[in-house]
Amino acid sequence: MPDSHTIKEILKERSLAPSKKLGQNFLIHKHTPEMIVQRAGVGCEETVVELGVGLGSLTIPLAARVKQVIGIELDAGIIKWQRESGNLPENVELIHQDLLKADFAELAKRCGGRLKIMANLPYSISNPLLFKLIDNQPVMGWAVLMLQKEVAERLTAQVGTKEYGILSVLLGACASVETLLTVGPEQFHPRPKVDSQVVKIVFDPPPSRVRALPPHDASLLRLLVKGAFQQRRKTLLNSLSAVALPNCEKGVVAEILVRADIDPKTRAERLRVEDFVRLANGVAAHLDG
Repeated sequence: MPDSHTIKEILKERSLAPSKKLGQNFLIHKHTPEMIVQRAGVGCEETVVELGVGLGSLTIPLAARVKQVIGIELDAGIIKWQRESGNLPENVELIHQDLLKADFAELAKRCGGRLKIMANLPYSISNPLLFKLIDNQPVMGWAVLMLQKEVAERLTAQVGTKEYGILSVLLGACASVETLLTVGPEQFHPRPKVDSQVVKIVFDPPPSRVRALPPHDASLLRLLVKGAFQQRRKTLLNSLSAVALPNCEKGVVAEILVRADIDPKTRAERLRVEDFVRLANGVAAHLDG
């Protein structure tokens, strides 16, 4: 990969100033992307999709360890430079596309199995991409993502903490999350104002806790979790009645909660993943009845 001086020169010479609109922060130290790839535990026969190729800082060490890299990049200037410079190894296929519009199911077919994803993400699209991963969980294998530390901490937050929220629950219902390393602002150009963390989200095989969860409607679970945390200072009875289940009388919502062994006066941050799944199944039973 290019060193920090070369990266800055390339950006200057090709008028590729990091885009604030796209939230671009380029990794500039060689050892960091190499460490990310090493800790990701990629296999030599795998095809990995990289979201946001940039100048290839992560792409090049990744391509050295896997069978193929399918790189998705939105910045037309970077696409043009990559194709003209021949900077990327032969086993990298470059696609000019908005990663949030990419068809993950189709990508999984091209990869010959569940998706393996790596990305140094712009902070501004972290949440939309995380929800896209959750929505595509049937075709997901794992994702190794660089995230703003504050966002990463929500993914592993414990019940009852201020960090515990929608993503904590929804990912907890379908995946396991491991923190691989913390990356300081000095590792990027331009420097962000906060630390970053690299996490590995494993969808397949699911963790033992997920296997122990009863079958449930993932769409209904998401509706209830989002409704419960949208007004997290209110009791579950009030928040669900106002947002997730507005067509149900309050007394009915209270009855559903009690049948699910949940105190209607408790708040969303006090419910474990298992509790939300039980609530989702209770709501489904009521709607079917």
